[in-house]
Amino acid sequence: MDISWNEYVILPLLIFLARIADQSVGTLRLIFLSKGMKLWAPILGFFEVIIWLLAVGQIINDLNNWVAIFAYGAGFAAGNYIGIRLDERLSLGTYIVRVIPKMDVSELVMHLKENNFGVTTMDAMGSRGPVKIIMSIIKRKDLKAFINSVHHYNPNAFYTVEEVRAVSEGVFRNSTRGSGIFNLRKGK
Repeated sequence: MDISWNEYVILPLLIFLARIADQSVGTLRLIFLSKGMKLWAPILGFFEVIIWLLAVGQIINDLNNWVAIFAYGAGFAAGNYIGIRLDERLSLGTYIVRVIPKMDVSELVMHLKENNFGVTTMDAMGSRGPVKIIMSIIKRKDLKAFINSVHHYNPNAFYTVEEVRAVSEGVFRNSTRGSGIFNLRKGK
């Protein structure tokens, strides 16, 4: 049996890689769009659709090549996964964290302030009586450090984390990573 390396190995591999690229870019485009990054979403969309056209064009040329069709689907799945992982690595965005501690908050609040987290505390009434609420607007990349502090100083605290679409002013930790093209402020 004579196997055409171009048709059953090289072409499916190229289609697989192209789908990874276009789907990863597409995933990031949607994430940037949801975060209001108006400049980056259309730029990524441009590259996404060109790569997609090249890949799908190769599939349409030979709909009997099941290896290429499988590579197309596998590349789509892998591209989604890689796009999500890229989003996690970029850590773009801002969160609001609300903490309702079960113990005294003074050490936790002091620790957070010493680590340059902006902190607001409020008295509130919970279902079991008076409570303190700690609120902080933080950058996504600082979430793990913030939550680790909460667990250390108040292990059984209840907390919620929500994404914030826009922020004006405030106290934020200094960036621990270098600035890059993706760290630009959201465009108008």
